[in-house]
Amino acid sequence: MMDGRVKTLHPNIHGGILARRSNAEDLHAIARLGIQSIDVVVVNLYPFAETAAKPGVTFDELVEQIDIGGPSMVRAAAKNFQDVLVVVDPADYPALLTALDETPPLSFRFDLMRKALAHTAAYDTAISATLATVRLEGGQFGRADRADALLDHLDLALEKIRDLRYGENPHQKAAWYRPTRVAQGVGPAALGDATILQGKELSFTNLLDLDAAARIVLEFEEPAAVVVKHTNPCGAATGESAADAYSRARDADALAAFGGIVGLNRTLDVATAEAIASTFIEAVIAPAVDAGAAAVLAKKPNMRVVTASFDALKPTDVELRSILGAMLLQERDRVVEAQPPWSADRLPDGVTVVTKRQPTAEEWEALRFAWRICAHVKSNAVIFTDARHTLAIGAGQMSRVDAVNVAVMKARTANISLIGSVAASDAFFPFRDGLDAVAGSGATAVVQPGGSVRDAEVIAAADEHGIAMVFTGRRHFKH
Repeated sequence: MMDGRVKTLHPNIHGGILARRSNAEDLHAIARLGIQSIDVVVVNLYPFAETAAKPGVTFDELVEQIDIGGPSMVRAAAKNFQDVLVVVDPADYPALLTALDETPPLSFRFDLMRKALAHTAAYDTAISATLATVRLEGGQFGRADRADALLDHLDLALEKIRDLRYGENPHQKAAWYRPTRVAQGVGPAALGDATILQGKELSFTNLLDLDAAARIVLEFEEPAAVVVKHTNPCGAATGESAADAYSRARDADALAAFGGIVGLNRTLDVATAEAIASTFIEAVIAPAVDAGAAAVLAKKPNMRVVTASFDALKPTDVELRSILGAMLLQERDRVVEAQPPWSADRLPDGVTVVTKRQPTAEEWEALRFAWRICAHVKSNAVIFTDARHTLAIGAGQMSRVDAVNVAVMKARTANISLIGSVAASDAFFPFRDGLDAVAGSGATAVVQPGGSVRDAEVIAAADEHGIAMVFTGRRHFKH
């Protein structure tokens, strides 16, 4: 009927599913109406999420993939789970066949019921999330890449990947989740589909650090590496190869790198594996690991080695965090102003030189590198770099001048010279003291967003020191 739109919406079907076998009135009703009881309901819902993931799908095609009868039968069977077995996952077919040969226990029926209702809830979530991207303009339906506003209602459909060793501390329980398949559709779910090649069981903090490492190296097209601790970079670098980039990143703060998490944006090869294996590293994430590198790292059986599709690892459009009794959602912070080129002749919109002295070509390259890293450092953050790697990182300080002083202290302790370096600050300098401290370190150029009521005072200080300073017009707080 209606080109297949109406197939199963009929009392003969739903009556057979919903009739309670222990209820005499229900049994009398279906007998009087000639309705056969239905003991097993197996449903594969229309592939809405898979269809939505295809490029060029029209609104009408999406609507036709909204299953009506399937979810109705699933919910009916789930409601009458004590008498009807309901299956929505082909992975449960073997267990179903076994159950049909014997009397299935109530616990089995109950598990199938809960899974079925979670499945239909996820299906509805996928529909709701997809329709949030649909626009009606001039009587025509069109689809955007994502919802252009924060939604009034948000549903989450997640499935557990595995329990974790523990949370941030051993006394805290934790688990790892990803979007359910019925809500997500086809394609990898970034870290939700990561492959663990070897090593001890992952912890909650391991995954946070792996995520932070992946986000940093994804800022770069060229070979890049980072060593992360507590979601902050200890050192980050680009290089001619993955091995070169890793060595630079590790040596940027060799003391802090001990026991860190390594991120690479290139296949992990033998040379890189040998460099990583030469010190104690907790975990590594890369898009792939070649056979030779796997053999090298196998000699470090406790080291966690994780691969993930870096095409899918591009961070999501929104980020969700919990607070007491509520949730916060925000658009992802993108360092879009760091797109090339950064040069005296051409700059992205909003990026301006505010001092008398212009940066040199080498300083421009270093400033762009520093800005991409600084955006991933906990606030207040001030970092020093050259064009290829970090030199000193001052992270998570309560005042900006303290962030400068911490970075300078770390450089001095490691016997690293900051003369001729550049500095990046994730937010404006509220007073000139921070800029004076940067100048005292020997840095020759600074990048910051600007926007302070004392910008003129800070610019004057930079001119006094002969420092070139660039404003980006875009702050990158990270809490």
